[in-house]
Amino acid sequence: MAGSQARQSQMGRAARGKIRTEEETTQQEGNNVPVVTRRELLEAGVHFGNQTRRWNPKMQRYLFGERSGIYIIDLEKSLEGIEETHEFVRDLGRRRGTVLFIGTKKQAQEVVEEHANRVGMPFVNHRWLGGMLTNFTTISRRLIRLRELREMESSGAMDNLPKKEVIRLQHEREKLERNLGGIQALERLPDAVFVVDTKKEQIAVTEARKLDIPVIAIVDTNCDPDEVDFVIPGNDDAIRAVSLVTRVIADALAEGYGMAKDEVIEKSVARRPSAAPRRSTTAAPGPADEDVPSPEDARAIAASTVFEPDLPTPEPEVVVEPDDAGSDEPGGDPAAEKSG
Repeated sequence: MAGSQARQSQMGRAARGKIRTEEETTQQEGNNVPVVTRRELLEAGVHFGNQTRRWNPKMQRYLFGERSGIYIIDLEKSLEGIEETHEFVRDLGRRRGTVLFIGTKKQAQEVVEEHANRVGMPFVNHRWLGGMLTNFTTISRRLIRLRELREMESSGAMDNLPKKEVIRLQHEREKLERNLGGIQALERLPDAVFVVDTKKEQIAVTEARKLDIPVIAIVDTNCDPDEVDFVIPGNDDAIRAVSLVTRVIADALAEGYGMAKDEVIEKSVARRPSAAPRRSTTAAPGPADEDVPSPEDARAIAASTVFEPDLPTPEPEVVVEPDDAGSDEPGGDPAAEKSG
């Protein structure tokens, strides 16, 4: 009886030790990727792949198994991909980099627009025009044209044009807004692109690889992972899965920009102690010089100080003058008169 209780206590301690180890591991992983957990990935359906007859053999290393004719993605691989991507995007945001969000499929359009606007990043969610990256010079001219049309409409310049011309310009502006409205603030090539469904956005991925722009993507079981620099194995057809991964990318960017802002504040604060002594030395004489005379008083004091030593010299003349009061000749010599 005592032996069985001892074995049970040992098993309990071992079980508790195992639980603590798992909690510590989860906590450590949570510190690296604080915005997503395994439960969130599981509830969002990130682990569901495509049907077994529609798959890419290169995705074999990211698969956990097969169930009911559907491939199951290994969430451990997904977590590793998210962790690596989160670190890269955070560092990119810390350097004030730009990430272009791309998702033109129906499940990703609203999600991509929402999270891109939240962090102030460009996005493409309607249609990828060929040459958006490789022919960015032409795209820049079309963006300038879009700004011109907006300015014409806001300033009322279209009111003086014929009705047919106004309709034509409005149609041109709507078309540019639909295709290029998400990248209107993009003045240079992005530092990275985030793609939802690389198979559908094949042209965008090809252009990015041609320009050596890092590609971040949600890679499903029917996609080629070799085309992507930062692979996030997951379901790219479910709205919740796409929203979760896109939120992670946007949060990483926001965190990186916040770190950059904190660094700027720390540098500005570090410069203040060197300037503080200069301000204190200039301000210190203020209290000590509270009794400083005005300029007029200072001039009067200076005048009195300069002429005080000269006052004793005219005293003999002042003393001698009363003795000459009785003489008839004011200009006579007093010594001669005394001798006579």
